[in-house]
Amino acid sequence: MSSERYLNHPTFGMLYQVSSSTDGRDIYATLYAQKMFFLVEIKQREVFFEVIPYLDARNQSELNLQRARRQGSEELAKWENLFRQTFL
Repeated sequence: MSSERYLNHPTFGMLYQVSSSTDGRDIYATLYAQKMFFLVEIKQREVFFEVIPYLDARNQSELNLQRARRQGSEELAKWENLFRQTFL
């Protein structure tokens, strides 16, 4: 199982990865408040943050879980745990 991923947002501080994506844009949440969600795209020398609504973040996370189940991913338990901690 891979380790957790964190980013530092210039305004909102530490973010943790909630869900990965196939298009290179992952979902992160604020570490302390866990109320703000960001779609994050990391390019060579730039990081782009886009605020997204709670329901969009939850939907993307559910799609990530479905993809992990279909592929029999070794990280399925990690993503299920993150989903429960963040959205339930």
